[in-house]
Amino acid sequence: SWIVVLGVLEALRRRTGWMLFLIIVAFCIYGMVAHLVPSPLTGRQLQLDFLTVYLAFDPSAVLGMPLSVASTIVVIFILFGEVLFCTGGGQFFTDLAMAMVGRRRGGAAKIAVLSSALFGSISGSAVSNVATTGLFTIPLMRRAGYKSTDAGTIEAVASTGGQFMPPIMGAAAFLMVEFLNINYTTVVLAALIPAMLYYIALFVQVHLMAERDNLGVVEADLPRLGLVLRQGWHFFVPFVLLIVFLFQFNMSAERAALYSAGAMLVIGLVKPYRDQKASMADTVNSFARAGLNTVELITIVAAAGFVIGVLNATGGGFAVTLALVQLGGGNLIALLLIGALTCIILGMGMPTAGVYVLLAALVAPAIVETGVEPIAAHMFVLYFGMMSMITPPIALACFAAATLTKASPLMTGVAAVRLGWVAYIVPFLFVFSPSLLMVGETSDIAISVVTAILGVFLITIGVVGFYRIRLGSVFRTAFFAAGLATLTPANAMPYGTLVDLCGILGGAALLAGCYYQQRRGAAVQSIQNAS
Repeated sequence: SWIVVLGVLEALRRRTGWMLFLIIVAFCIYGMVAHLVPSPLTGRQLQLDFLTVYLAFDPSAVLGMPLSVASTIVVIFILFGEVLFCTGGGQFFTDLAMAMVGRRRGGAAKIAVLSSALFGSISGSAVSNVATTGLFTIPLMRRAGYKSTDAGTIEAVASTGGQFMPPIMGAAAFLMVEFLNINYTTVVLAALIPAMLYYIALFVQVHLMAERDNLGVVEADLPRLGLVLRQGWHFFVPFVLLIVFLFQFNMSAERAALYSAGAMLVIGLVKPYRDQKASMADTVNSFARAGLNTVELITIVAAAGFVIGVLNATGGGFAVTLALVQLGGGNLIALLLIGALTCIILGMGMPTAGVYVLLAALVAPAIVETGVEPIAAHMFVLYFGMMSMITPPIALACFAAATLTKASPLMTGVAAVRLGWVAYIVPFLFVFSPSLLMVGETSDIAISVVTAILGVFLITIGVVGFYRIRLGSVFRTAFFAAGLATLTPANAMPYGTLVDLCGILGGAALLAGCYYQQRRGAAVQSIQNAS
């Protein structure tokens, strides 16, 4: 048992650094002294030999659910991603983003947003996303006129969103399935709307920033959309198969991913993309890279099993839930604020899988205890755990982007909080109204989605301070207020429908006012030029 415990801890330190290592060690120490900790965090007294054996071999600790999910499901999706990239899929997604939005104003930033969303939905790692797509998109944004801080911020925020994007969600989707004992398709559907709102807000912001600062289009030889689709249409096949296997045939996630990866491998061996065709050597290397990437994941979830084991053995899980509920004073909003701050602090410097397992064991039960839908509580902790990637002072994604831009990591992190504002607000909304997670009546879901998109648009205008004209503080505040009223789902509060209606009407009036001011300014400028 000592060999297992010390071996896992040392492997964790070598693969992830000191942050997660120290957190896991702190929980192990708590397991030894839980009976001495003041109330309400007091736990059962355990003997050291019992605790060591329990952590190493009990099915509720290292050999528990997180390790089982990682070694039987997540590893297949990692292989799926590696096979896709070795056959040219990574280049195809970048070319697709360039062809779709590169020729528009602010196209460089829009390429970063779209390519990071596509890449991140497979990789599920914010830092690796920045390091991969950022090597291309950040220099492109700098040549288009973006400041170094803005370029790094856009790439960091766009890459972080990949962890919320189905199908992998940084391995959290599969862990959530096991924690909640629900099927995979339910988690994927629940994640779609919040992820969509995240990227809509980001896309609109970079567009308005480009209009405000009068930034030019990308000065590069961009591919044509038709040519990209003709050469790379086959990359959509494995994703279509994955969806069909999951939703039509109700196949298990690991089997669906395995069949889809096999189809991608066969297609890649016979169908080239831009003269790039996978060879048998590339195939072997993709298996090797998948194995290396799995090592870190397995180490993280094994160590996370220590946390679950300690909480189970000492009764600390109930103690933490009770402490958070008492700290919130029975007020759900206060509990959510405390939980959000706790998630950001605990998530600092940790990868997605480790963050989610830790928060699902510590914070989510306290939120569920107040009557919140379990899937909403788990999505809440996932979002705020991932916000540590762009929230100072750690902000790993911002540090990775700043390494490429040579800008200040702290300033990049501060700007990222502003750019990623939607991820700090939407989790509160879907806790009060699970319709944003596709839970409830179809009509309620449809209305919530439409009003949420309009609300995101209005708030984004207020954040950027531009819509056709530069906006003063009064106009910006008005846009923010109208957007927040519209964004809030009707069933989240009393008189919610009236609040939504006021927000929509107010937003329409503000947009019309901006349009009128622009036309008036253009007419005055035309008269002055003529005279």
